[in-house]
Amino acid sequence: MAEKELTALETAQACARYADDIQAEDIVILDLRGLSSITDYFVICTGTSQPHLKAIRREISDHMREDHGLKPRSKEGDAESQWLVLDYYDVIVHIFHQEKRSLYSLEDLWSDAPRVELELPVPPGR
Repeated sequence: MAEKELTALETAQACARYADDIQAEDIVILDLRGLSSITDYFVICTGTSQPHLKAIRREISDHMREDHGLKPRSKEGDAESQWLVLDYYDVIVHIFHQEKRSLYSLEDLWSDAPRVELELPVPPGR
């Protein structure tokens, strides 16, 4: 049976969930529809170290491929640059180290973009 193709929003939400699964911090989805011809959504998250940045990218990439049959159009950046990108056409995932996230401040650059409410599971004990 063929899997249901994800909408751009569902793709963004899945990427955010996979980032959350590996403890990415400050996860935000920006709705760029009508504001950008490049993509519909940005998923922005923070990793705490270079190994964590790589792990977040691997977690998202592996699960999107295994669970949804989606491979990114491109993967950019490396852990040393502290900014990694996964491009899923309608969704671009930005994985930052905190210093780079503050420096580039995509949320401020795209302040007109509405934030999408995240529906992430609440871990036990919270």
